[in-house]
Amino acid sequence: MEPHALRADLYDPAALAALGHIEVVARWIVDGFLSGLHRSPRKGFSVEFADFRPYQPGDDLRYVDWKIAARADRWVVKQYEEETNLRATLILDVSRSMDWRGAPAELRLAKRAYAEQLVAALALLLLRQRDAVGLIRFDDAVRTSIPPRARTTQWRRLVAALAEPAGGRASDLAAALGQAARLVTRRGMVVLVSDLLVDVDAAMPALRGLRAAGHDVTVFHVMDPAEHHFTLAAEAQYEDPESTLAVPAAGADVRAAYDSTVATVITEWREALAAMGAGYELVLTDLPYAVPLRRAFDARHRRP
Repeated sequence: MEPHALRADLYDPAALAALGHIEVVARWIVDGFLSGLHRSPRKGFSVEFADFRPYQPGDDLRYVDWKIAARADRWVVKQYEEETNLRATLILDVSRSMDWRGAPAELRLAKRAYAEQLVAALALLLLRQRDAVGLIRFDDAVRTSIPPRARTTQWRRLVAALAEPAGGRASDLAAALGQAARLVTRRGMVVLVSDLLVDVDAAMPALRGLRAAGHDVTVFHVMDPAEHHFTLAAEAQYEDPESTLAVPAAGADVRAAYDSTVATVITEWREALAAMGAGYELVLTDLPYAVPLRRAFDARHRRP
């Protein structure tokens, strides 16, 4: 099926990834998402006109003032009050556990591949709104630290960073959040994309610090459907990808305890983040990108 046959943000993530590179797919996703916004009653953007600014590649052509273009041979875009030059930092977990998938590659993306595509699409969406966007990638150390910028070259820089390797096993989330606090020096938006295989209590102080500084914080908890609900029944050896721990067990013997533990952990994250006024969204890797993008878009537009 051609990618334009339906909105790419509603398309199956694994099938969509097979159609092009991350940069191309991100553009399809954002174009589809924005077209959905413009067809909705909300319209997505403020209708309060503020000023004109020069047209830049990627701007929605519906906001071009064609009268000025015809009269003065100059392309300008109508700018609205909603464009507030937000500073956003996207924090991506690239630890070893993020490379896991519970189905063949043609059926499901690994958590990291899904998360990278989500971050790329979110970065492009924010940049198209004239927001400054930065990126932090982390595993057991901070691997990438790009300060928020709204320049036209920032998109390429972010996409290039997403292609860089990472080597650490574990997730040092506290270090990544601390780096985010240093990068965003005025109130902005922080989006964490991770499988959250870290201790909840250990991560809370840094997250509270970001909220206390006035940042909007949204957490996307990325899980493979096979992690969300345990389906295996045969005897197998289960290995922790972020340590050397390996435990033999029969699936039938651990299913109930596993599902209960996962439900408890999800509840702990959701309640702890809600208590500090941060957003939480469970994102399964077979979920179309429209759902997490809508959550991030709504968080961005709640800012005064």
